[in-house]
Amino acid sequence: MIAEMTADTNGSTNAGISGSGLLARIRTRLALAPDPASLGGDHAVAGLPRPERVLTPAAVLVPIVLRAEGPSVLLTQRTEHLLNHPGQISFPGGRSEAEDAGPVDTALREAEEEIGLARRHVEVVGFLDLYQTVTGFLVTPVVAFVEPGFALSLDAFEVAEAFEVPLAFVLDAGNHTRGSRLVDGRERQFYVLPYQDRYIWGATAAMLVNLAHKLAPDD
Repeated sequence: MIAEMTADTNGSTNAGISGSGLLARIRTRLALAPDPASLGGDHAVAGLPRPERVLTPAAVLVPIVLRAEGPSVLLTQRTEHLLNHPGQISFPGGRSEAEDAGPVDTALREAEEEIGLARRHVEVVGFLDLYQTVTGFLVTPVVAFVEPGFALSLDAFEVAEAFEVPLAFVLDAGNHTRGSRLVDGRERQFYVLPYQDRYIWGATAAMLVNLAHKLAPDD
């Protein structure tokens, strides 16, 4: 059972950052390459020790669409029949394949396959912290700017819907809440970003919170 959500008051709001200053901050604050020493995960959010297990490499694309009215984050709603994370809101992405040149190639390939986002519209600008999921994936979040004018073509087997959330909403710490549920008799906490009628939680929400923390103004 999911417990009542509570606001996460750690960290300051990013509401005052906007326009070209925000885009410049994104370029300068994100890692230029995946950093093995910067590892978060479901365990860290829950306040539990890191599970020692063999991990499957994966990557997701964190697409920031450069809309005239303000940047937004492109997300997907997964279909209900998938084995991993059915019905959840996620970034386009998936496990790395042998032919992939690296996590960037994985993220871009998966975005093309899942939602038809052509690489010519995408500019990779950096990386968030690596993320270990409870399902055994080691995920590299690849952040990119996406120029408007793209057309999406969803893979109906994997993706039920694609939608955008204002980046300003994501960066406002007042929108970062926490939920909890009992797993094997233990309470497990996770991040939740409730947006309109959407319930963004788990690894996706944690990566968005990680983005907000990296872009937070210096105290």
